[in-house]
Amino acid sequence: MNHPNSEVYIRIFKKIDFERINKHPNILVAASFWDEERYKAAKVCYKFMRKIDDLVDDYKSLHTSIEDENRERLAGKVAEWMATIRSGRNRNLFGRELLRTIDRFRIPLWPFEDFATSMIYDINNDGFLNLQSFLDYSQGATVAPSSVFVHLCGLRKNGNAFAEPLFDVKKAAAPCALFSYLVHIIRDFQSDQKANLNYFADEVMIRHDLTRKSLRDIADGAGITSGFREMIREYYLLADQYRRQTLEIIQEISPLVEPCYALSLNIIFNLYLMVFERIDPDQGSFTAQELNPSPAEIRQRVWETISHT
Repeated sequence: MNHPNSEVYIRIFKKIDFERINKHPNILVAASFWDEERYKAAKVCYKFMRKIDDLVDDYKSLHTSIEDENRERLAGKVAEWMATIRSGRNRNLFGRELLRTIDRFRIPLWPFEDFATSMIYDINNDGFLNLQSFLDYSQGATVAPSSVFVHLCGLRKNGNAFAEPLFDVKKAAAPCALFSYLVHIIRDFQSDQKANLNYFADEVMIRHDLTRKSLRDIADGAGITSGFREMIREYYLLADQYRRQTLEIIQEISPLVEPCYALSLNIIFNLYLMVFERIDPDQGSFTAQELNPSPAEIRQRVWETISHT
């Protein structure tokens, strides 16, 4: 480790409490190496997105379906929150903090708009007809929040102000976002099913002789069918395509960002890569215990990433 910032990275690394990070752990671990101002900006943006996401997921986890009157109420709440961002006016403390963050860090509104669109899709739909509809949904569900992360990485400090990134943020964010999302879906299969959430497309399930009930049965401990393994293989191979694209993008944009932000891009990729490497379509049990690295393993992978910087 001969990088000029090595001592700084080591000090930050030693301060990270890997045992206690439980919400967006990869994002928070990676952003720990940013300057404090940008780290706080990321937390503010993700707190807002988490509020919207939890509004939908928490309801679905308690109900097998969303009744029409509640669809309208939930969609109206999302639209109301977005209206306050577009107008630039918000009376509550957190809303004002979010608006100041968007303005200060020149964050475009489209990630929030796209994210809200995907959440409204969640409210009005129960799953995905085909893989393409899932990928379209993912543009808001994962590419949008990832784009906020990449935007903050790419900002250039100009005195006390910021200049926009030198690259196309959405194009840069998309491969890693889709790679991590597909990995995330396989990793969280068991917990998602038990929370009445399903991210596998109907078309793919039918192709492999699977139903919503059979997925829930597998999550509850029933035997894993050959069809389920083939479906996981299909998602795994798609994730691998995005994995390769991510490596190319990181190599392309790293010279255009400051070293600590290039490091954070490699950290977040490597943390999802850890999970990807644990997926075994042929022999895996696909349980949370099997697919989730321990805090000690996460700590070790971050250290290895720093060491190779």
